[in-house]
Amino acid sequence: MHAADLLTSRTRLTPDREALFDLATGRRFTYAQLNARANRLANFMREPLGVQAVDRVSMLAHNSVAYLDMFYGLAKIGAIFTPLNWRLTAAELSYIVSDCMPSVMVVGPEFAGVWTEMQSMISVQHVISLDGAVIDGAVSYDAGMLAASAAEPVRPPLDDESPYCLLYTSGTTGKPKGAVLPHRHILWNCINTVVSWGLSENDVSPVLTPLFHAGGLFAFLTPLLYAGGRIILAKGFDAEQSLRAVSYTHLTLPTNSSV
Repeated sequence: MHAADLLTSRTRLTPDREALFDLATGRRFTYAQLNARANRLANFMREPLGVQAVDRVSMLAHNSVAYLDMFYGLAKIGAIFTPLNWRLTAAELSYIVSDCMPSVMVVGPEFAGVWTEMQSMISVQHVISLDGAVIDGAVSYDAGMLAASAAEPVRPPLDDESPYCLLYTSGTTGKPKGAVLPHRHILWNCINTVVSWGLSENDVSPVLTPLFHAGGLFAFLTPLLYAGGRIILAKGFDAEQSLRAVSYTHLTLPTNSSV
């Protein structure tokens, strides 16, 4: 039992249903489109970047569909998603990167300057530029995704204890600690949340919290996609935009839905 097929399985059930509306870009994605993107990410990471099972891949960026590419795509090849808290300083981020030693770092345009500060303190084999981030020597995320196959990648041996993602604590009593979340955690959190909250395919939810955090990933995003619902994704929290997103959510809900 593992969670690498969560998006694949949902896509077989409801391929043409809208799964995600990205507020920042206005783009909409069906489950089939999200799964194809996750497959491309997996194949892009495996070849030409050489990412293998249990390799860590980090991300320093605001919310976007790329988080879903990474979260679902890396699991398909057994790699470990390690998103970074973009609220931290370059020195704090460098400590975490040195601790988890990712083979690939994906950097968004807002954090190109922070990445430049970090380079003298860390060593990462591959750097990927997201959304046009200006970074010397970086590979383009969009170009890599476009060149990669959308076919399902061959799964490595995986089970319920295989590591799925690595999230770092706040370090309130010392340095941040990496918490390893196995595949069983991801799967059973989806099941438990859907059952306890009564979620269904009719539900819609805005995601306003950062996806480097367990709240954004596991309270709002993955359970609802497991149930076949719909996510409205914000790049970050802005009070006025968030109120509009909540209002939009209510306007687009079927009459028997909840948020």
